[in-house]
Amino acid sequence: MRQLVLQLARFGDLVQTRRLLLSLLAEPQSEVHLCLDASLAPLAALLYPTVTLHPVTAHGTALAKLAPQQQAAALLGANVPAFRQLSRLDFGRVYNLNFSPLNLRVASLFDPRTVRGHVWENGQERTGQWARLAMRWSSMRRIGLNIEDFWAWHHPFPLAPEKVNPPAQGRGGGLGVVLAGRESRRSLPPKELAALVCALLDTRLVRDDAPLTLLGSAAEAKAAHQFLRELPPRRARQAKNLCGGTDWAGLAASVGGLDLLLTPDTGTMHLAAALGVPVLATFLSSAWCSETGPYGLGHRVLQAQMECLPCLESQPCEQGVACLRPFGDARLTRYLATGDARHLPEGLLDLDSALDVVGVVFTARAGEDAAAAKRARFRQFLARHLGAGGAWNAEPVREFAERLYAERDWMAPDPESSAGRIFGGSIDF
Repeated sequence: MRQLVLQLARFGDLVQTRRLLLSLLAEPQSEVHLCLDASLAPLAALLYPTVTLHPVTAHGTALAKLAPQQQAAALLGANVPAFRQLSRLDFGRVYNLNFSPLNLRVASLFDPRTVRGHVWENGQERTGQWARLAMRWSSMRRIGLNIEDFWAWHHPFPLAPEKVNPPAQGRGGGLGVVLAGRESRRSLPPKELAALVCALLDTRLVRDDAPLTLLGSAAEAKAAHQFLRELPPRRARQAKNLCGGTDWAGLAASVGGLDLLLTPDTGTMHLAAALGVPVLATFLSSAWCSETGPYGLGHRVLQAQMECLPCLESQPCEQGVACLRPFGDARLTRYLATGDARHLPEGLLDLDSALDVVGVVFTARAGEDAAAAKRARFRQFLARHLGAGGAWNAEPVREFAERLYAERDWMAPDPESSAGRIFGGSIDF
């Protein structure tokens, strides 16, 4: 069967579509197509060499400078040839993953009965039950589902999570450091980042004389210079600054040879996980690892934990970005050296990646994860909902079913649940 995935978001989202794409490729006689932003086509060709690509203009700095009507006209003019090509193909299934006007316009090219996710039908948007359910649990972000698993479970039988990315192991190329992500409050300032890098080298979590590779776009060039000034001269001499100096192939080659990647929540983090390179990720502000942490085994997250987290980057922080403080605490170096949980700064969790029947999950090696018990109950509910195990009358399943299901869910089976997974079997309350 010929199948299409519409993924028109950015770098990290493309990599996090991996589980769904590999699930489709694993089907017998499956022909998989991917519609994506043209700027990401070279990377997609590296990651998914057997997938047919359909590049379109989905975003870009030039478009942002135009008025809304001009943006729409420019997008239409640039994309008409690609739209015509897509409309001529007979797709048995279309997975529309993003809620955006452009995604919906592309989805409108196809019979709505073939579309999963966000559907355009009779002149209006219709959202499938799985996506509607996600909207309901979105207020519980500390227990939420990793977006790679959310997209993968649009498929009734996604690839097992352990088959998505290889278990992480060092490759001998030293320490890679991603300077910043797209959201400024998610990234460590140069001073705190330099202290963490020195801690990793001084405590021999990465060998003392390891090469130090700085990664980022040209926009991080200033941050790279500030970071180097914060390093002791001996450490600065170990550094090679690649910010703005690699294409997609060069970035993949650099990341793929590392021993460890230190990074905020970025596309490069997801690329490292896809390549089987160990990640040490720093999550703070609006980033929460339950939603977007590195996928697979062998990764580690330092997660800031405060009552106000995760927040919204679009709103000012009334706490003075207090979630940043644990990363500048001198006790963090001592904790990394000893592994003694008593030395972990207050307001920080140290988490390891793990896998279950639903997907990737993060478990605390140090610090008290106050949401852990509720997250475990939620994942029991998801496993039952998805037909991946469990009983309807189990108390955790009842708890979340009563909270998250709407009347329409009980009354009419969702057309997306072709495998009967949503309410498969008897429901005994």
